[in-house]
Amino acid sequence: MSGMQAETENPLVFTNAAATKVSALIQAEGNPNLMLRVFIQGGGCSGFQYGFSFDEEEKDGDTRVDTDGVTMLVDPMSLQYLMGAEVDYTESLQGSQFVIRNPNATTTCGCGSSFSV
Repeated sequence: MSGMQAETENPLVFTNAAATKVSALIQAEGNPNLMLRVFIQGGGCSGFQYGFSFDEEEKDGDTRVDTDGVTMLVDPMSLQYLMGAEVDYTESLQGSQFVIRNPNATTTCGCGSSFSV
């Protein structure tokens, strides 16, 4: 049985690279209950901005995506903008960062952290 089947059920993708980094950050925090929360907020140069935070509790209506034992949470309002997106972690010469590849974004700013739909 391949692990691909479970991923198609999720409205967004939480890559292994992102899960590995989040796991390392959670270990550094020393709190195994932490989960990564991805959210959308206003105020980016293109209208909206991605946000990341740690959260200990799953709230009503949250969408939960589990990868390699790490949980990512997305609230219902943010999910409508993140449907089909991929949350990844990349390391490059510009530095290491979480990256969201969002098929719903019509324009993004140069930093890739804000977008409009």
